[in-house]
Amino acid sequence: MDIIIITGASKGIGLELAAQLKRQGKQVVGIARTNPEFDDDFIEMDLAETELLPTRMFEIIEKYFDQAASFTLINNAGIVDPIGIVGHIEAEMIERALAVNLTAPMIFANSFISRLADFKGTKKIVNISSGAGRNPYEGWGVYCTTKAGLDHFSRVVDLEQQSAEYPVQIASIAPGIIDTGMQETIRSSEASNFPLLDRFISYKEEGRLSSAEETARKLIAFLERDFKEAGGPILDLRHI
Repeated sequence: MDIIIITGASKGIGLELAAQLKRQGKQVVGIARTNPEFDDDFIEMDLAETELLPTRMFEIIEKYFDQAASFTLINNAGIVDPIGIVGHIEAEMIERALAVNLTAPMIFANSFISRLADFKGTKKIVNISSGAGRNPYEGWGVYCTTKAGLDHFSRVVDLEQQSAEYPVQIASIAPGIIDTGMQETIRSSEASNFPLLDRFISYKEEGRLSSAEETARKLIAFLERDFKEAGGPILDLRHI
């Protein structure tokens, strides 16, 4: 049995990933603040409550350990807020973004690797990153920083796993610009907070956004590959 754990599985790419993988017969465990389809294999929790995450990851792995041929963790959950120029951002919003976008994926990856250290089957971690982690954008100081941190964390884990007896493959992959709720949030921001607002509005108007369905399909195809052969650990879905 292939076990796939997906954070942010209630909407956007995460929801589409879960739906497509289930149709393939995978055992999907979704994690998000809401359970839109009332799925029994869905865990409702706020990733900002980081103190709860290690126990929850251990519980998931314990439930399926004896049946599993593989485990995959997809750290997909992310928030683009706060959008704003540094010096004009609420501290509480910075703290929440760091928790959801960076601290939670790090804790989940740490717990995943720890509990599965002696597991001999296939183990993979996919961190959903962004071009914003590789290029600076005015108004996205917090978002860019969290995604850059996720990329570098992935580099470190990849290096460490090279000496592990049963290594975990890891990749931090930017999926491109997707037509999801996050893009709606971006387009509804104030130009004073996000100088690139007009550019992102034009992406929508000109039909330059990828669909969540197509992006999920490409990500699932990537999951079947050896991450090293794909050029990991830092990747762009549009170029593999």
